[in-house]
Amino acid sequence: HGQLVESGGGSVQAGGSLRLSCGVSGYGNSRNCIGWFRQASEKEREGVAAINLLSTNTYYSDSVKGRFAISQDNTKTTVYLQMNNLKPEDTALYYCAATGSADGQRYCIGGFCSGFGYWGQGTQVTVS
Repeated sequence: HGQLVESGGGSVQAGGSLRLSCGVSGYGNSRNCIGWFRQASEKEREGVAAINLLSTNTYYSDSVKGRFAISQDNTKTTVYLQMNNLKPEDTALYYCAATGSADGQRYCIGGFCSGFGYWGQGTQVTVS
């Protein structure tokens, strides 16, 4: 059984930057896409970025395109979300999630659609 652990959240002023990290362990190549999601208070969870760990193709929602960048380290054990020019509307609990579960909830991020069934606990980002 794998594990996803987010870190790097915090409070920042509008226009600032944060980098989130997602530690990925225990997943084989079948769980080959990692996505970043966020859920603001009283709103539905939305996908903001995804990366295919094998092809390194990346996908972004329109709300973050040009401001956020998803990447992975060489060992494919950490996925990053670099967030620049942050806005108050980016305030949310941010999660990373992995594909590969037969019963994962389906999300589409920038034209990439898949079921994400493995989730971390989340890290809070607050922009004021």
